[in-house]
Amino acid sequence: MTRPADPSYRPKIFTGTDGLDSIMGGGIDPGRVYLIEGTPGAGKTTLALSFLIEGARHGDATLYITLSESEDELRAVAANHGWSLDGIDIFELIDAAGLDGEVEQSVLHPSELELGETIRAVMARVRALGPARVVFDSLSEIRLLAETPQRYRRQVLALKHFFGQQGCTVMILDDRSSEPLSAGGDVKLHSLAHGVVTLEQIALDYGAERRRLRVVKLRGNAFRGGYHDFTIQRGGIEVFPCLVASEHRAEFGHALVSTGNPGLDQMLGGGLSPGTNTLLIGPSGTGKTTTAMGALVASLRRGGRGAYFLFDEGLPTLMARSAALGMDLRPFVENGQLAIRQIDPAEMSPGEFAHRVRLSVERDRAQFLVIDSLNAYLQSMPGEKYLLLQMHELLTYLNQKGVITLMVLGQHGIIGQVTAAVDLSYLADCIVLLRYFEADGEVRKAISVVKTRTAAHESMIRELTISREGITISAPLRGMRGVLGGTPVWDGMHGALAAPPVEPA
Repeated sequence: MTRPADPSYRPKIFTGTDGLDSIMGGGIDPGRVYLIEGTPGAGKTTLALSFLIEGARHGDATLYITLSESEDELRAVAANHGWSLDGIDIFELIDAAGLDGEVEQSVLHPSELELGETIRAVMARVRALGPARVVFDSLSEIRLLAETPQRYRRQVLALKHFFGQQGCTVMILDDRSSEPLSAGGDVKLHSLAHGVVTLEQIALDYGAERRRLRVVKLRGNAFRGGYHDFTIQRGGIEVFPCLVASEHRAEFGHALVSTGNPGLDQMLGGGLSPGTNTLLIGPSGTGKTTTAMGALVASLRRGGRGAYFLFDEGLPTLMARSAALGMDLRPFVENGQLAIRQIDPAEMSPGEFAHRVRLSVERDRAQFLVIDSLNAYLQSMPGEKYLLLQMHELLTYLNQKGVITLMVLGQHGIIGQVTAAVDLSYLADCIVLLRYFEADGEVRKAISVVKTRTAAHESMIRELTISREGITISAPLRGMRGVLGGTPVWDGMHGALAAPPVEPA
């Protein structure tokens, strides 16, 4: 027997910020009160205006009650975002008379000095307009007027009941001025709200500030917990929900794909497997980027689509180098097969980077992805443990989407003992190690595959040569030892290094 529909059920409504709606399970319940808290500059006003503009776009009556900012200031904020506040009623409870030295100082109109009168004025305006969406900005002024926590809580509770009776969906803004009393914010206020969203602005020692939000509470709804990065741009707030790899799966083939280099294919046991990631690790200048570029170009020449996330090198330098090595990337960029995104780690948060990767895979249909390099990506994180967690989730997502991922990781030092800033070897499905060595008074490069999870890889060390024709991989370096340790010793027959390169079968 079918259970009768609940007559009190109403579908969720959108907040006007897509990423926040996704985190909150598709939107918010109408007719409820939501607390938006954060320090000044965190983005509360921008989020609130987006909420009202979304309502006005659907024909709802909307009301912005301001006790802290003037109407001119609100319209200036909207203009900076390219928004119009037409259709939004602004109820301003600020009066210039408070600036007169002969008048007792107050942020409120003289006729509304008492808290009770202020609340009654708000109620009267709501009854007259009948808005579906309301923003109340902010509680800090109410907190100051209330003088005691008990009176403050009673007035906020009265407001909540009143808005509920009027059927309003309300965002109440709070600047967390009560934070010193409780490191976790105003917990008593949290208990009154149907949902609580905390916005944070974090100043770094170098680079732009980072912003993140967290849904602290959402009654009766499942939501995505934890912190989610966001940015404030012209046009509003863009939220980047934390990536959960288990939510993204796709069917794909597992046939090995050629790197375009017969020698490297032989070392890898046949090529690269879709749904795996490969770590190219070695000192600077050993050919990590060139090797990754060669495999990428081979995929593009077969008609695939790719994405290149460039952290270290300048884009003009990369384009010039690819052309000089016979692996010109420009034609593929121009025909839309390849998207190259140069990233400044001082300006982009890890959450935004993961979001850009998702767009490349899901919107641009990239099948081959290069991250060059992880060293700069590491610098964008506040701590190594966060990098490992973020990279684990991101790589798992890419693997489940069937993407071939190449990651470049530079090691500190040139010869002898070299080290990496972070150990990502356990996250990699395949590891290609590159090294310098000396022979016959010449600095040369060696390449070896030390790990693969999908094929029987070769254990031999080979010489790698980079020329105008691209990459050439020689026969195994027999007769040498200590290459990987950076202290090679020659104990074989002279001429072994001159063995011919591996040719296609």
